[in-house]
Amino acid sequence: MMIQSKVLRFLTLMPVLLGGCVWIDDVSDLRSFVAQEKQKKIERVEPLPEFKAYHSFVYEGASMRSPFKPLVSIVVFEGDDETENTAGTGVKPDVDREKEYLETFSLDNLAMVGSINMNGDDSRWALIRDKKGEVHRVSAGDYMGLDYGKVVAVNSDNVELLEIVTNGRGGWMKRPRSVVMD
Repeated sequence: MMIQSKVLRFLTLMPVLLGGCVWIDDVSDLRSFVAQEKQKKIERVEPLPEFKAYHSFVYEGASMRSPFKPLVSIVVFEGDDETENTAGTGVKPDVDREKEYLETFSLDNLAMVGSINMNGDDSRWALIRDKKGEVHRVSAGDYMGLDYGKVVAVNSDNVELLEIVTNGRGGWMKRPRSVVMD
């Protein structure tokens, strides 16, 4: 039964499939069309326009400070003269001292975000946020910044530092700085 239906379908499709294979002896109209097209004048195709070379833009500001983040205010105290010396005399940083965590950051990457006064006494802590977003507690005597900055005072709105920087003549000098609360 199944075989008979397949044979029947095949026999009904056969005339349709063979109908496309009819041989036509007269192809003169096709030959005349091809001859006319060959005799037409060939027009030259315009050459493609020359394009200027594409020079890609490389953004080099990714390593710089984001323009959407506020600047850290660093204030130099007025009235305090920078103490300087020549090589071998006076002020020197303590290079044998173990560096604290906040000394791995530039002052530009640190921001004061608050202060805490415990039990009403005179000791105050400053809350400093680093560029990773972590908040650290700092009090007088701690160190922060790349230039051996020692915290000398913590106020409610700023942290006063005394940095030891090179003076350009082989010596060191003290430079007072302040990190103001955002």
